Amino acid sequence: MTPSKLILPVIVISQFCCTSLWFAGNGVISDLVINFNLQNTALGHLTAAVQIGFIVGTLSFAILTIADRISPSKVFFVCAVIGALFNLGIIYEGNSLTSLLFLRFLTGFFLAGIYPIGMKIAADYFKKGLDKSLGFLVGALVIGTAFPHLLKNLTASISWESVLIATSSIAVFGGGLMWTLVPNGPFRKAGQGLNMLAFSQVFKNPEFRSSAFGYFGHMWELYAFWAFLPIILKKYYEIHPKVDVNISLWSFIIIAIGGLACVLGGYISQNLGTKRTAFLSLLLSFCCCLISPLVFSVESDLVFLSFLLFWGMVVIADSPLFSTLVAKNAPDEIKGTALTIVNCIGFSITIISIQLINGIQTFTDSTSIYSILALGPFLGLVALRQKNKTIRKT
Repeated sequence: MTPSKLILPVIVISQFCCTSLWFAGNGVISDLVINFNLQNTALGHLTAAVQIGFIVGTLSFAILTIADRISPSKVFFVCAVIGALFNLGIIYEGNSLTSLLFLRFLTGFFLAGIYPIGMKIAADYFKKGLDKSLGFLVGALVIGTAFPHLLKNLTASISWESVLIATSSIAVFGGGLMWTLVPNGPFRKAGQGLNMLAFSQVFKNPEFRSSAFGYFGHMWELYAFWAFLPIILKKYYEIHPKVDVNISLWSFIIIAIGGLACVLGGYISQNLGTKRTAFLSLLLSFCCCLISPLVFSVESDLVFLSFLLFWGMVVIADSPLFSTLVAKNAPDEIKGTALTIVNCIGFSITIISIQLINGIQTFTDSTSIYSILALGPFLGLVALRQKNKTIRKT
């Protein structure tokens, strides 16, 4: 059995490897547009396809309570292998937009057995300091999400097909690590057969409900920011043509630095408290959404990129904290299902924000459209404040 001190590093590495599948299509989107004769709006559609697949997957996993009835490490491995195969399918020369959307949908479906299952595995091993552990775990997700952009930056020397081969290969490797080195955790409590009421039961707890709603507000902003980050950078370059921006490299850096923020947030929460740290991060990202239109007018690329780096940190730092709050307020026997349910709803919300911005972009090139993302954090902050008031009264 793997020594307990190595469990978290193995989970983190596995999560990084497997979640690189998430934005693999985004990382090579310009090549897909050229090779498959796609429209420029394909970015939003392909991103949405992954999200929809993830939603359907998490809903299916939640209804069947798979994460609580079957060894989560085995589920993780199987989903990593199948997801990698569908990601690899993008290379097929006969693909059309329809087939590409279907392949991304299926990749997203099996990511449902990776991201929330990884959190479930961590929760089975770490009760004390769960927020810090999930900080490392979500940090790995963030860097894995950014990884295809880094590979894309290297496409001058490697082909776009190699990017997809690389992401699929490391996903299989990560799944194998989890399956062979991470057995069931000491705090795992297996579910007793199907529990079709689990979906509604978890939301009867007001603390769970408040934490979940805070997470939903966070999700409205997060994936839309990540998905449109290359376009944000490109737009700034068009407004200020004298500025030279390496879009792929900076997309990687801005997303990846959020991984560091997740880890830092986990440590800060040890002193400040999980809920307060999440509230502060959500508040700061809310402010970034509001002032984003103004930053586009700044002539200095140093100021603009510094702003995006800061936004890239605060937009994700609260994610592992919300997951910690959700996990702590869910019954042990349906903890995996509870995490999966919240992920399902949260990613459903990302579809709306991504498609909303994608649609608005066809009517206007205004830089003010990203301020729409402030709506989610605002509602999330309201939900967390309501929880605070309830606690003070009791």
